[in-house]
Amino acid sequence: MRLRLKTKITLIIALLVLTVVGVTSWLHVLTLTRQVIEQADGRATLVAQQVFFQAQNALAEAANEGQAPPSNRPEDVREYVRNALDQNSALTSLIDAEVGNSFLVYEVTVVDRDGTALISSDASLPGRKVLPRPPLSQLVNAGFIQQLRLIYGAPQAYDVSDPFKLGPPGRQLPFGEIRVALHTGLLAIEITPALRSAVFLALISVLASVLLAAIVSTAILAPVERISAQLDRISRGEFDQKPLERGDEFGQVSTKISQIGLQLRGVREIFSTLRENLDQILGGLEDGLLLFTRDGRAVMVSPAVENFLGSPADQLLGRKASEIFPAGHPLRSALRLVGDEFEPVAAAEIDVPASDSSLPPQRIGLSVQVISERGTRMGALVTLRDLQSLESISRQLQVSERLAALGRVTAGVAHEVKNPLNSMRLWLENLKEHLPPGDGVPRQAVAVLDSEIDRLDSVVKRFLDFMRSQELRLEETHLDALLDEVSGIARPRRQRNWPCQRL
Repeated sequence: MRLRLKTKITLIIALLVLTVVGVTSWLHVLTLTRQVIEQADGRATLVAQQVFFQAQNALAEAANEGQAPPSNRPEDVREYVRNALDQNSALTSLIDAEVGNSFLVYEVTVVDRDGTALISSDASLPGRKVLPRPPLSQLVNAGFIQQLRLIYGAPQAYDVSDPFKLGPPGRQLPFGEIRVALHTGLLAIEITPALRSAVFLALISVLASVLLAAIVSTAILAPVERISAQLDRISRGEFDQKPLERGDEFGQVSTKISQIGLQLRGVREIFSTLRENLDQILGGLEDGLLLFTRDGRAVMVSPAVENFLGSPADQLLGRKASEIFPAGHPLRSALRLVGDEFEPVAAAEIDVPASDSSLPPQRIGLSVQVISERGTRMGALVTLRDLQSLESISRQLQVSERLAALGRVTAGVAHEVKNPLNSMRLWLENLKEHLPPGDGVPRQAVAVLDSEIDRLDSVVKRFLDFMRSQELRLEETHLDALLDEVSGIARPRRQRNWPCQRL
């Protein structure tokens, strides 16, 4: 699933805050746990020392009162020590006070060398053998994770032992030890509030960071959203958009985007014009053109390609060369096509069978031009030509040229004939005026000549009307010669109407 930028920023800030708070809480709990354990160890050591000093005082008081063991046997000495300690109210009060008032001390017991309890805060232990517990040093020296596992694992008691000796000065022998027990349950009760506070602080910090990140990201990304909307409008063709009125980087980016939009509008208009012109040019071409990219995909197809391949141009756009010219296609044999890559083909002629077997095959001319730039292949241009149409057009051009030449010859002949006819008509009119009156043979001959001249003039006129579309050919001439020629032709009619002389 793709996340939005706002969501990413919110998650990053939340994870960053969670990491900082988590590390801080971890260090806090670690420090607190070690402090509690070290404090418990120190407290237990202090209680053991206090109990030892008080036990010394109890034995000293008993000796001052004249009490002594009946013999030096271990049993008598042990019983003497037990009675001295048990009857000393200061010692028992100290033990009860430490267990009752101290939140960390679980049990205080004085045992002999065999582990038999002499006096204890637990009334059921005196006279019984007490098994040694793991030393508290194991918990003190353990790692933080191991400490938490031990504290919150199965309930377990740990001892802080203080061994002591008994006997005359210089002959003291180990007699027993003072055991101060600490329970993991009491340590957990001491540490749990700090853990809860750390977890609660982490949750509150994460929630606050998420809320703050959402607010900050919304405020920060508001210009980005406006810029995104501006880009969307530009993509829809709405280029007249005002940039953000800000003095920071977002305002500069928005201004540049607006400038790019204006440039894109000009480029789009130019591109649209060029595309229309290109479509018009391609639409007027009889040759089929296919332009392929370097990966062999058609990006331009002229409408005339349909006459050769039988598929509309819009269906061929975007297709691979191997799809347009598959194996077995009649044109594939002339194309040097390896996969989707073309090789140059100067000129090739192929006879493609017509869809109707009664029709002759279509002769197609094919050429392939590979487009390269700085030695890098950029694409290829495939050109298809209808050779039969070209030959037909060539024959028609030859016929047209011959007809045009014939027309020019005919027009020249008509002009050459018309000029003498006009002169003959003028002189014939002059002759008719000088004939004597009557209906003799001369007048009949003149009438026949006049009729024949009219018939020949109509024929010449039809020739000239047929060739009237020909362009006039301008050339230089002498005006004196032209006027003399016109004057000579028009002299009979001019003399009959108004006589004149040359100056």
